[in-house]
Amino acid sequence: MISTALDTIPTPPSSRLLGWHVLDARPKEGWIRIGFDGKRDFCNPAGFVQGGILSAMLDDTMGPAVFTMTDGKLYTATITMTVNFLAPAKPGPITGEARVTHLGKTVAFVEGRLTAADGTLLATATTSARLVETAKAIAPSASLQPAVLPA
Repeated sequence: MISTALDTIPTPPSSRLLGWHVLDARPKEGWIRIGFDGKRDFCNPAGFVQGGILSAMLDDTMGPAVFTMTDGKLYTATITMTVNFLAPAKPGPITGEARVTHLGKTVAFVEGRLTAADGTLLATATTSARLVETAKAIAPSASLQPAVLPA
């Protein structure tokens, strides 16, 4: 697997909750593929992964595409995100793919998509994201460190 700037930062708790893991990346092209766990705990009463969870997966795919493309120098803060839900997402593995369509000086535009293990296209998204220097956006924080419980 290719090494990316994502290897240098701890995985945020929200990403761990989603089962986030890098599957493949082409940083110079602004493209990334992320794996997620569509847990039963994420399902709505109809038994499908809830749309807000799918939106979080898309957001957690599109931001890292920019981060890896800029070799970890720029972090994204979502300005807008439009999601199109195309098929119900059953519990199980879900794959996210994202591609940076334009990297400006202060804003990036990214397209993303989620697919089920059988190849069904579940959702697509576009986002505009403010670019922030990573050093200013990701400060060492206790919230990103593993919890240490008293004995």
